[in-house]
Amino acid sequence: MKVFFKIFTFISIFLVLTACVISENERLSLAHTEDNGKWFLLKKSCISNKAQHTKHARIFGKYVKGYNYYVLKGIDKVQSTAMDGGGYFIGKDERPTESPIGYELKLFDRPLIDPPRKTSYCSGVSFTAFVEALNMIFPDGVDTLDSVRYEAMRMQELDGSRREDGIKYWGHWNADGFGSHFALVQYSKMGKVVKPKNARPGDFVNVSWKSGLGHSVIFLGWYIDKDEEKYIVYWSSQRGTNGMSDQVVNLKKVKYVKIVRLTHPEKLFDFDITTPVDMSVPGDEVGL
Repeated sequence: MKVFFKIFTFISIFLVLTACVISENERLSLAHTEDNGKWFLLKKSCISNKAQHTKHARIFGKYVKGYNYYVLKGIDKVQSTAMDGGGYFIGKDERPTESPIGYELKLFDRPLIDPPRKTSYCSGVSFTAFVEALNMIFPDGVDTLDSVRYEAMRMQELDGSRREDGIKYWGHWNADGFGSHFALVQYSKMGKVVKPKNARPGDFVNVSWKSGLGHSVIFLGWYIDKDEEKYIVYWSSQRGTNGMSDQVVNLKKVKYVKIVRLTHPEKLFDFDITTPVDMSVPGDEVGL
């Protein structure tokens, strides 16, 4: 029975990954990624690359189209700024304070942060990949984005001080809990919730660990090894990889996840910056 299960698992992985390969034109389309309701299981070859690389669009992008593909390209843009990971640091009360990302991130050539350090942390890099995706989706966005919504996207106050959690777009994304849900789904209505079974590369995930801590990541896939151990594969910044890197983590460590997908990036230009956010949304069990 165990041998049969392994054969069935590998056949299922092969079918999932070959049935959903998407053409280059579809990948570059301005549309949201769709799924077929089946688990997205990765082959071992997809996770055997060097953890700090800029091949996410090439390796994982052929399985998604539109906005998720641009998020993967955004990952590659961000990772290219620090191929060694760039270092991980959190400490909002330190001097200089923590830096969400280690380079001068811009939205449509308008600065969002003058980084106080070259290091990064998890919600900072997931947000940065999101912003770099917007830069690619809207190459002429500078002509459309007004000053009110530009200011709402900033990661620092105008005087260079830290933008606190819960304040405008970045403050919601960076808040404790399911930050990408708070910002992308509730605050701006630029995205939607997807269940773990429907997750695809380029989706944004907040992980709630059984240890009590959390993590903001970008989903790359699920993986089942030869011993039937189950994993989540993602890109983020974490201490264990000295900053930005892919990571493969056993699902035994995961309590809940909340997964969201970019579906309406055009809402960037007209979202209500006073929209309230409910931070009590429940997480989802993976159930793979």
